[in-house]
Amino acid sequence: MSIFFYWLLIAQAALLLGFAAAEQGRGLIGRRLAWLSFALILAGFGACMAGAHIGVPLLYDGAPGLGALTPSGLLVFNLGYLLLGTGLMVLPAAAIVTLLTPRWEGRQDRLSAVGFALFAWAGSLIVSGFAALYTFLPGTRWALGLGVFPENHGTNWHIVFHNMHYLPLMATVILWYVLVQALTGVKSVFGHRFSKIVFAMYLVFVPPTSLYHMFLEPDLPGAVRVTGSLLSLFVSVPTLTAFLIIIASLEMYARGQGGRGLFGWLRLLPWRHPAMSALGVGVLSMGLGIVFAFVLIQERLAPLLSDTFFVPGYFHFFTVGTVTLTLLAALTVMLPALGERPLWRPGLLRWMPWLVFAGLLVFGADGAVAGYLGVPRRVIDVAYQSEAPMLWQGLMLVIAVGGAVMASALAVFAAGVGASLWRAGASAPAAAGLTVNWAGGPAAPGAAAWIGPLSVLVIVAAMYLFTAIGFELMPRIWCMSWSP
Repeated sequence: MSIFFYWLLIAQAALLLGFAAAEQGRGLIGRRLAWLSFALILAGFGACMAGAHIGVPLLYDGAPGLGALTPSGLLVFNLGYLLLGTGLMVLPAAAIVTLLTPRWEGRQDRLSAVGFALFAWAGSLIVSGFAALYTFLPGTRWALGLGVFPENHGTNWHIVFHNMHYLPLMATVILWYVLVQALTGVKSVFGHRFSKIVFAMYLVFVPPTSLYHMFLEPDLPGAVRVTGSLLSLFVSVPTLTAFLIIIASLEMYARGQGGRGLFGWLRLLPWRHPAMSALGVGVLSMGLGIVFAFVLIQERLAPLLSDTFFVPGYFHFFTVGTVTLTLLAALTVMLPALGERPLWRPGLLRWMPWLVFAGLLVFGADGAVAGYLGVPRRVIDVAYQSEAPMLWQGLMLVIAVGGAVMASALAVFAAGVGASLWRAGASAPAAAGLTVNWAGGPAAPGAAAWIGPLSVLVIVAAMYLFTAIGFELMPRIWCMSWSP
């Protein structure tokens, strides 16, 4: 899990700097500061990996209660997070200075929608860095003999943990916005100001979401649990709004290029580019993830499902299908452009996201079913010495097959993206023949953009369907699966 966190944060930091430099077209200001920050983050990664193997193996949360048996391991592990937090607070400064310098020099009146989004993204990384320092500094002081035992570490970790995996949704939506412009030339038909408002909504709605787990304990009053469910819904507000902006803008411009029918305009999108395939899978995965997330956060279902395999099942739609593939899509555009080299085997790579999605559907759907059947998570063997239902083991075998397909395709996609950096040959436009440019053509006047609203309607209907399954069928399924 720590490796996954570092992947999310390092990729976000690199893409933030890259797009900030490209936004102004004059390169990155403060490169030494950026390199220093990356060095701190990489040193933090090394310390976390080392600390997890000193004495009692620590989990990704670095629980002091477990680390108390070997304070030296806890100290090294916590130092890793402190280095990470420091790097995350320092690195975005280079992006912020790069974005604001044109205004300071009088060459720009206001930030563009993309510039504003990158500025907000930089701020969110700084907040994550500060939260990491605030959480792991008390444990470090205790391990050094300079402070008291951090009794509230678990509460602080919950806040950091949920910020670390909700704020990447903000980065994902920003990257969708940037990549759609890079692949098609399309900008928002709703104007820059409305886009800025949507990006700013993340800074308002996401931080309270970090508290929702604390409000869903079964022994709390019903009103408090309902509040927890509402808090967890907040993060979907800016995400779905940004999705509607992007899809509606694409649909209107595609219809201006001759797209016909409810879905016919989708054929005009640049599907030959692997980044477009990754974006398509990312959007579909987000829809499925939101459906299952809406089921999980309901105050009556949360206590029943939170410790089952339902959580890994639905969560991979976000972590792999949405966030990871979007980050790789951005690297698919950025890395070849930096090296001025063509993308490595785009004809092969464009199919990898769909193969990832196929494995993800098996993993996620069977994971959700396993959760409904009560299969626990965070256990090595779900057989319970052959006392558990046989159906559990069959489901986990199918989940393993789906996970293997998903991981293999993802590895090929990531390796292909990385290969674009060192591939030999003459320099060529990185996206030659793989993109379209609709910037010169207007959006179809008076065109109706239906796909976005219909998608939200499908998400809501699916949420009700799976909620009904949860409320009506779970007790019966449990009785059937455990009956002799």
